[in-house]
Amino acid sequence: MAPPVFPVPPSPDEPVLVLGAGPVGQTAALLLARRGVPAVVVDSRSERDAIGSKAICQQREVLDVWDWLGAGSIAREGLTWDTARTFYRDRELFSVRLGDPGSSHLPPFVNLSQSRTEEVLDPLLEAAGVQVLWNHTVTGLAQDGDGVEVTCRTPDGPVRLKGTHALSCLGAHGGAVRAALGVGFEGTSFDDRFLICDIRADLGHWQRERRFYFDPEWNPGRQVLIHPCPGSVYRIDWQVPAGFDLEAERRDGRLEARIRQIVGERAYEIVWSSVYRFHTRVADRMRVGRVLLLGDNAHLVAPFGARGLNSGVADAENAVWKIAYVRAGWAPQELLESYHAERHAAAVENADVTSATMRFLVPRDEQEHRVRRTVLERAVSDPSHHHRVDSGRLAEPFWYTDSPLTTPCPDRPFGGRPPRGQTPDLCPGVLVPDAPVSAGSGYRRLRPLLREGLTLLVGDASAVVLKAVREAAERATRAPVAVHPVTELDTDGALTRALRARPGQVWLVRPDAHVAAVVEGADTAAVQRAVRTALGHVPAPSSPDLPSDTSVGGPATRA
Repeated sequence: MAPPVFPVPPSPDEPVLVLGAGPVGQTAALLLARRGVPAVVVDSRSERDAIGSKAICQQREVLDVWDWLGAGSIAREGLTWDTARTFYRDRELFSVRLGDPGSSHLPPFVNLSQSRTEEVLDPLLEAAGVQVLWNHTVTGLAQDGDGVEVTCRTPDGPVRLKGTHALSCLGAHGGAVRAALGVGFEGTSFDDRFLICDIRADLGHWQRERRFYFDPEWNPGRQVLIHPCPGSVYRIDWQVPAGFDLEAERRDGRLEARIRQIVGERAYEIVWSSVYRFHTRVADRMRVGRVLLLGDNAHLVAPFGARGLNSGVADAENAVWKIAYVRAGWAPQELLESYHAERHAAAVENADVTSATMRFLVPRDEQEHRVRRTVLERAVSDPSHHHRVDSGRLAEPFWYTDSPLTTPCPDRPFGGRPPRGQTPDLCPGVLVPDAPVSAGSGYRRLRPLLREGLTLLVGDASAVVLKAVREAAERATRAPVAVHPVTELDTDGALTRALRARPGQVWLVRPDAHVAAVVEGADTAAVQRAVRTALGHVPAPSSPDLPSDTSVGGPATRA
């Protein structure tokens, strides 16, 4: 049975324009449709190009979004791995197993090629009535207080599309929108390249493990990363010198030798291969007026830690519920500025984390080389040095603890980034872990219930308290608000343990399942303030003024 459509009042007929039909654009369009907002997707390609694995690691929180959208088969089809092993030469230094603070039905990660993910999402777009326009290359953009107009080049001539907002998911090479908005995209590039091969072979017990090798004898002085994928395919990344020539290695047999050093004498097949140079770049603005930048169009990071596609899907979920609320008249336009505040901070953190990894992988001078060698050698026999070995911190949700939408709770402060592989204690700004809920709620699990709108989880089942909390929330907003006693939702104690909820306490949760506030239910004024704050009814940094024309080649604004 198809999931119910998010209930929104009548909204403008004009759609939201989604620029780019990659997995971030697909997810954004599906989220819009699920929330009752019409969407049109445009892409410069003539059709879907299912070439290579590209982004392969999907985090549990991303699988959860896709599951809500009807794409639960991605988690089922993807290959589940739950252990990350790190080696120095021929010695294993440590392994990390991914934990779960709740009781999710989804694995911590799966590996599935980006092309297959796109194949799964495409039929859902068609079923949702989302129009996808191929052969539409974005060349210009203009906006005013009423909407956005995007100019596209097509085989039949220029086309102008109008929408209330635009989500730019054009990827790393989608500079046309950034140029039109006057948005900078500064950062750094790394000289070393990475050879990526998808190899089909039978490697046995490696199917549930990610393996990272520092300085193996078969790639001396550099690194190798091995990821399992479905169908006995392994994604292998070799760090190679700046002047690496893949075609020359094919011709003289060196590529064959590289692969044999890993797979031995087993039969193998090269499914796909490519050479990449990694970059770290973050747009200086992710929102200008009615246009939001998502995914690689807004931020580029090295893939170690799988923070590319995963952060792009988080961008989409953050952006879409806010656009839906603004279009419905439930929140002011200022709510969109919180998209920049929250997701730009997430992009900066991802850039910092992956840049630190790249500095460890690609030392910039002899001093950094000596430091890395010392750390690795000491880590062989001394576990106290393991935390200094940086093979990539695995992707994790960003915690909106400093967001203008978050009401801090003095009793539940954010303790900072937890150790690798762990999650923070639940507090305002942190994502609520999934858990089973009682059948009486109409849902089997917590996350789908939370995504239907603003939710108040009350640690007191008293009818008087529940009534007071509901009335306070309804005075604060016209948006739908659900109020649930924790004791009536919880089936096995997982939710109570995660929240550590006290009687009388109220947890306000946003439509993207992040905690917005923890307040006392008896303080109805605090409930009202928290609801209004969560919807952007607070002073926020101003967005750049809207220009009358931000088309490519014309006047440009700058943040």
